[in-house]
Amino acid sequence: MSRSAARKTALQMIFQMDVGKNEWEMALHTLEEKNLEESDAAFALHLAEGVLARQGVIDPLLQKESTQWSLDRMANVDKSILRLAVYELMAYPDTAKNIVINEAIELAKIFSTPESGAFVNGVLDKIAKGLSEEKAE
Repeated sequence: MSRSAARKTALQMIFQMDVGKNEWEMALHTLEEKNLEESDAAFALHLAEGVLARQGVIDPLLQKESTQWSLDRMANVDKSILRLAVYELMAYPDTAKNIVINEAIELAKIFSTPESGAFVNGVLDKIAKGLSEEKAE
């Protein structure tokens, strides 16, 4: 498998809990069903747990940088994709930002609308630049 599959699985877990109001156990069941390699499953789990734990930090960043859309007006899947990518940008600073952003764009193309890729790219690009500036200070 791959980190792409792990990100896709983490997205599904996050979306289930946010939109479906499913419990963590149901999200874990989704992870188990995917039969990911151990390292990829651990990565997916860390991403999903991290988004849940840091949502109070992630959502204000999203709101700040998505000036045209409030979180309530965003498509649920786009919001989940953005939360996932922002967490990865914060938690894995050694992963190239363009990889994280490109993976998020691909998830948007698969799970959302054709326009979502550009929206996700724009928001994440602003956030990634902001995180880089904070790191440099």
